[in-house]
Order: sequence, then structure tokens, then C-alpha cells
Amino acid sequence: MSDKLRLEVAKLLHDNAKLSLESIAKMLGEPLETIAQTVTELEEEKVILRYSAVVNWDKLETNQVTAVIDVRVLPQREVGFDAIAKKIYRFDEVKSVSLMSGGFDLQVIVEGRDIREVSRFVSEKLATIENVTGTTTHFLLKTYKSDGVIFDDTDGERRLMITP
Repeated sequence: MSDKLRLEVAKLLHDNAKLSLESIAKMLGEPLETIAQTVTELEEEKVILRYSAVVNWDKLETNQVTAVIDVRVLPQREVGFDAIAKKIYRFDEVKSVSLMSGGFDLQVIVEGRDIREVSRFVSEKLATIENVTGTTTHFLLKTYKSDGVIFDDTDGERRLMITP
């Protein structure tokens, strides 16, 4: 299996997880068996971890708030940031943790029922972890684009230009 084919299959499934194996085979001009084997290998090697949808939560009645939390950390000897990141990503509220460059070390994305729940998470769980030296919390107000998908319904509408 070529690395090029593996990459092409992964990209197609990333862009549209609902693509059938038959569709992928046609798009890439490969036999169905080759595509099926490639997908199976990508799943077994944990290259493909999960299939999911991009959802515009603003269009559904949900009681949910999302926060992006920048975290400063003192790295631990021998393991750097990994051990602290592991402690953080084990909390149910945490949706993602990423190592960052710049003024903060980790970016943590958290979901909760309301601002108070996220606030409790930060003050009682996150900030109390040894070697966490500071946090800054940003609450997500509106999503315009996610995973390459534009959420704004009016993108196709154009305002008429008014000239004097």
C-alpha cells in the first residue's frame, strides 16, 4: 500500500466520513478491495480514530457552553508536558488538549452546561493540578467556520452596492 494512497483515503474520509468504500474506489481509480484494506489498516494503526459529523449546535436547543482555556505549565523532568496533558485530558469535560507555542503551553477545550460549570472545572480541577501555573479562559460566543465548513447561511447572499 503506497503512502500516497493512504494519505488520499485519509483526506477523503476526513472531508466526508459518509463516503462509501465504493465511492472512494471510484474517485481514486483503485479496486474496492484495495480501498477496503487501506481503510482497515488505517483504523487498526489508529490513524483513523473516529468518524464524526460537523454540527452547527447554534441551530439546536442545547444548554451547552464551550470554553477555550490557555494553560501555563511547568514541564516535568523526563516527560515534559505529556504527564500534565494526560491528567487534563482524562476529565470528562475536556474535549481536546493541544501543546502550543507562544505565551501558553497547553490549549484546553472544555464543554459544560453553563459558565458556572466551566468556572468550577477551572478553579477546582484544572488550576489545582500540580505544575499548572496559570490559566486564561475564553468563552466561545459564535462559530463561523469549523473543520473547513462555513456555518453562516447567508454566505451566498450578496448585498446590493449603492452608488451615488
